[in-house]
Amino acid sequence: METTYRPAARVICLDAAHRVLLLRWRDPFDGALLWEPPGGGIEPGETPLAAARRELAEETGLDPAAVLDRSVPVDRDVRWNGRRYVGVEPFFLARFGEERPALLRTGLLPDERVNLDAHTWIEWSALDMLPDPVEPPRLLAVLDALAPDGPWARRAQPHSD
Repeated sequence: METTYRPAARVICLDAAHRVLLLRWRDPFDGALLWEPPGGGIEPGETPLAAARRELAEETGLDPAAVLDRSVPVDRDVRWNGRRYVGVEPFFLARFGEERPALLRTGLLPDERVNLDAHTWIEWSALDMLPDPVEPPRLLAVLDALAPDGPWARRAQPHSD
């Protein structure tokens, strides 16, 4: 399998109830399903933040201004369309003031329209219950690094009696 590095950026979106937005993609090569936050390739001359905002708008129709100018690096190793993509991608955070904001697919490219299977606003505590793989596998740790003030942070703290 060919290994490729493709500069990319992703956005972890949180709604008012701290649900995480995930998109489910169907791999055109083998039909495998994969959940991941919105995002995609960084175009030549584009900053990672600009790419994250553009990709969020294209894939979801959500307000790109919600993407905060702070990221964490995430090691990626993903198989897609007969290739293996490796490298470090910046992950950004976007917060939305409503619960489960509606998505629009009008900015998707034709192949993305075919391959985007579904989306969900999922409780952070239910991430490991999805029947299909989630990328990156340690998404909760990435979320904690981006938003250490969230309810998921309490999960890692010891209880005091």
